[in-house]
Amino acid sequence: MKVTQLNIYPVKSLKGISVNQSELLSSGLAWDRRWMLVDAQQRFVTQRQLPLLATVEVALNADALVLSHPNVDPLSIPLEEPSGNLRIVKVWDDHCKAWPESEEVSCWLEVALGESGKGLSLVRFATQFKRLVEADFLDGGEADTHFADGYPFLITSTGSLNALNSALNKNGSQPVPMNRFRPNIVVETDEAWAEDRWQSLQESTGAFALTLRKPCKRCKITTVDQQTAHIPDPAEPLKTLITLKTQPTLKGGYFGQNATLSAGDGQLIRVGDEVMATYRAV
Repeated sequence: MKVTQLNIYPVKSLKGISVNQSELLSSGLAWDRRWMLVDAQQRFVTQRQLPLLATVEVALNADALVLSHPNVDPLSIPLEEPSGNLRIVKVWDDHCKAWPESEEVSCWLEVALGESGKGLSLVRFATQFKRLVEADFLDGGEADTHFADGYPFLITSTGSLNALNSALNKNGSQPVPMNRFRPNIVVETDEAWAEDRWQSLQESTGAFALTLRKPCKRCKITTVDQQTAHIPDPAEPLKTLITLKTQPTLKGGYFGQNATLSAGDGQLIRVGDEVMATYRAV
C-alpha cells in the first residue's frame, strides 16, 4: 500500500492544502489546525454552521499564512506568534489557550463572506498549551492535538471511497471526491473499509508508525461541496453512508479512522511512501 494524498488544514474548516510531504508531529501534521475561527462567545465555528467557509482558500509561505477569496484581496498573516493576551476558546467541550489575530482579519472575513462573516475572529493555538486527546481509546497512553475535532490524524483509503461512490451510483447520486472527508493521510487500497480493521500503519522501513484509535463519525460537512459550498438535496453522501453501516454496532455514518503517532516524531511522511498495516484481533 502507498500514501497517495497528504492534506493539511491550517485553519480549521477552511480549504485544505495538498502537500507532497509533511513533518509528523505528535499533535498532527505540521501546521495542521493551528488556527480556527471563533464567534463572540469564543466558540469554534466550522462549515457545520457556515458552509461558505469552504470558499476561503488557504496557503502557507515561508513567512505567512495567506487567505484568499474572490470577493477581496488576499490577506497575509505573519507566522510569527502575535503579541497580546491569551484567550480561552472552546472546541467541543475542550477549553484551549489561543492567541487572537488582528482585527484586520475579522474585517477581511466580513468582506469575504458578507453577513455570514460578521462577528468572526481568527485565533491561533498557543503551542505552550497542550490539548490532550480523550483517554478512552488510548490504551493507557497519552496524545495531544491542536484544533482538530479530537485526534491529531485522520486516515482514509481509496478503497472505501470507491465503495461509497459505487453505492451512490446505485442510488442515482453523484460520486464525491475525497476532500468531502477532509483527511490528513489517504492510503491506496483495493479493499473497502480496510482501515476499520487496521491496528497500526507503519512505513515500510520503520521510519514512522501510526496507531488507529477510533472510527470517525461523519457530520453534515461531508455534504458541503468543498469548491462551491453548495449542499445538494438530498444531502449526500451522508445519507448513503449511514445506510452502509460500516460500523454495524454504532449509530450514524462512519468514514476513516482517527489516529495518533506512535513512532517517528519529527520524521517526514511523503506521498508515495509504502506502508504496511497490522490488524486488530477479531
